[in-house]
Amino acid sequence: MKPTFLTIVFAGLFILITSCKQGAKDLAPKKPNIVFIMSDDHAYQAISAYDERLIKTPNIDRIAKEGMLFTNASVTNSICAPSRAVILTGKHSHINGKIDNISPFDTTNVTFPQLLQKAGYQTAMFGKLHFGNNPKGFDEFKILPGQGDYYNPRFITATGDTIVTGYVTDITTDLTLDWLQNRRDAKKPFMLMYLHKAPHRSWMPAPRHYKEFTKNAYPLPATLFDNYATRETTAGPAEMNILKHMTLRYDLKITDEVLEELNIEEHLGIGGLNKFNPEQRAEWDKVYGPINEAFKKEYGNMNDSTLMVWKYQRYMQDYLGTIAAVDENVGRVLNYLDDEGLTENTIVIYTSDQGFYLGEHGWFDKRFMYNESFKTPLLIKWPNVITPGTTEDEMVQNLDFAQTFLEVAGVTAPEDMQGKSLVPLLIGEKEKWDRDAVYYHYYEYPAEHAVKRHYGIATKEFKLIHFYYDVDVWELYDREKDPQELNNVFNDPDYAQVVSELKDKLNGLRKKYKDSDSLSNQYIQLYKDKGLIEE
Repeated sequence: MKPTFLTIVFAGLFILITSCKQGAKDLAPKKPNIVFIMSDDHAYQAISAYDERLIKTPNIDRIAKEGMLFTNASVTNSICAPSRAVILTGKHSHINGKIDNISPFDTTNVTFPQLLQKAGYQTAMFGKLHFGNNPKGFDEFKILPGQGDYYNPRFITATGDTIVTGYVTDITTDLTLDWLQNRRDAKKPFMLMYLHKAPHRSWMPAPRHYKEFTKNAYPLPATLFDNYATRETTAGPAEMNILKHMTLRYDLKITDEVLEELNIEEHLGIGGLNKFNPEQRAEWDKVYGPINEAFKKEYGNMNDSTLMVWKYQRYMQDYLGTIAAVDENVGRVLNYLDDEGLTENTIVIYTSDQGFYLGEHGWFDKRFMYNESFKTPLLIKWPNVITPGTTEDEMVQNLDFAQTFLEVAGVTAPEDMQGKSLVPLLIGEKEKWDRDAVYYHYYEYPAEHAVKRHYGIATKEFKLIHFYYDVDVWELYDREKDPQELNNVFNDPDYAQVVSELKDKLNGLRKKYKDSDSLSNQYIQLYKDKGLIEE
């Protein structure tokens, strides 16, 4: 039957009313929204988009499936607070001044959130910042003080501190979704920094996950028993070996009572247990009590090898258990963006402040320029811009994030920023990307974990590292032939030409980024002035 005039009118009115309702729900801005998700110490090996052997992370993986997975992303300085300063400022540590976890962040630095806020973006930050300073350039923030706590954490806000009962990963997400739902201005584009504490040491999973993950067994890394034969003056002295330096009490949750029975002395208490309420502690003891009893029975029969394996398994159970909650909560945020019609106009980034050792070379922690701590996960989705399911192997760094976000928002980056916008890679114009090497510099020594000061250059094929201060050691790794970085070929005659070329290229990068031996000596003197180095 042919539609009447009134039928057409009513149909048009229905479409108009529906469109108005949708428009009232969310007046989508032309500039894209930015959701920056970062975890703390999340190894790329513990994301199934990179490697499926340890854990499944379907929600984080979804960002790669709907966008781009970077396989050669790295950091400029593999330690928590300096990495965050690099991300915020778009400048290397020696320029922004935040070289380590000890020195304060210089708040005269201009950060990309300040520039986005000035350009009309609504900005918010929830979770772990790690600086001692309140963040600049944010309309709203709730951040953890320092490292924060896994259970019943305290948050710093612009109006005072508050303690929230529950598990930190869930709470950080609750705060994020509450802001999106109730205080986001639909007339403005937004930039949201959603920052997880997990999986930072001392690796305390949520109850729903420690019940499951403490039953799991994991494959041993090929280099778990590395003897550092070609790196004895650099890797050997580092205090991050699972057997020697991972504590039974603080890291692996063996109680004082059991340690006393076994006549084992340790100085670090079990991290975070003092934050439990009685109900949480009872639930914890139901699972970790039997683990303690089993260890007490088995310990007398353990040798170094079996104790190393036991420690590795306990480490992985708790570390990966914390990641399970991160993945679930990332899914909550992605689903919210979908449900509220925000996905199409939102760029989502998932990364970590650096990589982490999951038993490779026998280690935990980070700091070295070796792959597991130097490389970092990076997954980005941007609907209708990035081709879904793309893998990118270009050399990119956390140094590049600030300029990327500014270009995405149509804001001109300050000339003194040192990174490169990733936009050409994101939009498929790879021919415009001309970087073939990245620069790295680590400063925090002498300090926890005893990783010596070093700087270096990495290309897709090679990595050249110079350790300095109380040593003068060079290392060269053939990244294609020796991906596990076990063989230092710096003194191999077959690589003499490579060494020469890379030294020249390294000097060029140091000049480009305004780093120098003189500046390194200034930072050494700073440690002496603070009494961190004896004269």
